[in-house]
Amino acid sequence: MFDPKIIQKDFPHLKRTINGKRIVYLDSTATSLKPQQVIDKENEYYTKYTANVFRGIYTTSEEATAEYEKAREITAKFIGAASSDEIVFTRNTSESINLVAYSFMLDVWASGDRVLTTIMEHHSNFVPWQQLGSGRGIDVDIWYTDKNGLLDMKALEKLVTKKTKLVAVTAASNVLGTINPIKEIVRTVKHLNPKCLVLIDAAQAVPHMSVDVGDWGADFVAFSSHKMLGPTGIGVLWGRRDLLEDMKPFNYGGDMISEVHIDRTVFKKAPHKFEAGTPHIAGVIGFGAAVEYLTALGMEHVRAHEQELVTYAIEQFSQVEGLDFVGPKRADLRGGVFACFMKQAHPHDIAQLLNEDNIFIRAGNHCAMPLHDYLHVASTARASFYIYTTKADIDMLVEGLLKVQKIFS
Repeated sequence: MFDPKIIQKDFPHLKRTINGKRIVYLDSTATSLKPQQVIDKENEYYTKYTANVFRGIYTTSEEATAEYEKAREITAKFIGAASSDEIVFTRNTSESINLVAYSFMLDVWASGDRVLTTIMEHHSNFVPWQQLGSGRGIDVDIWYTDKNGLLDMKALEKLVTKKTKLVAVTAASNVLGTINPIKEIVRTVKHLNPKCLVLIDAAQAVPHMSVDVGDWGADFVAFSSHKMLGPTGIGVLWGRRDLLEDMKPFNYGGDMISEVHIDRTVFKKAPHKFEAGTPHIAGVIGFGAAVEYLTALGMEHVRAHEQELVTYAIEQFSQVEGLDFVGPKRADLRGGVFACFMKQAHPHDIAQLLNEDNIFIRAGNHCAMPLHDYLHVASTARASFYIYTTKADIDMLVEGLLKVQKIFS
């Protein structure tokens, strides 16, 4: 059975006390905690078979290579990829998106072309298109949300034109909590412009719900290890096999080479041609363990737990006068992230006062400044949940917010 109290026992971070008080970690949208199983697996590489991958014919190198490629296979299965060759390991979601921008889009963009993204995007899926389009005559169109933080599908029909080369959209907002209907969005885009590509930022989706890239029908999907129990420094780009084969490498160097001559170089096939140099081997192996951990829990249970927490949190937040949060008010439309604001207190003051009781949240614009500008709020105080979050944690959050309210009233 899915029991967050039992799950908590796997996380060393939650066993720590500060000033005699336990930690209430509510910043999983920024980065998740790591279970002991992931820590042990990453340490296994350093203690048992430290070696470079692909290059050695001795035992430990072959062991490291096998574990590294096993992680690729596990990841492919986890997101419903047709082949592990469609999985490219990067440093994070940001690099995955930039890989597409530099390796693919620079070759196909021309003056007059357009890119469509949304107002709710993380900077990682906003700034690359803004910057690469600047000076090239490329326009970036913005798809805005309604007052409830939802995208209007009718508006999409007007925004996608024959000039639209790419639609870049998040699967779940790290501020609004909105879960976007990706399958419907992709289907609509492809109907309006069959040649238009669709890139999905799934950094806040893959850790929290079942994702099947084949069912989505997108062309690229990017996400990060550290948001789903894995090590930092590891990202994933899934891409359609035919697109990856046509794309040029993003970085050049060792290991992604098949042949090098004085006058020419032959690269390896995807995905290895995109993984230049020595990768974060231990991180990839640890990430494989994180995927196995989530698989064992069952992503349907992860999502059900999160919906239960969201429903409970919305009910409990009503106790705090002057507190509000952005995004949908329905648990079925949002993930476990609440970007809040209070009339009485600045978000930074909220976070600082909560910290006195070891309640850890985030304050700021959460790498989504255009969205905050659109919402006419400078910053928000964000609490986010994950598999180890309990209703007791939410009770402590609400108790802390009532304390803030009392101080600033």
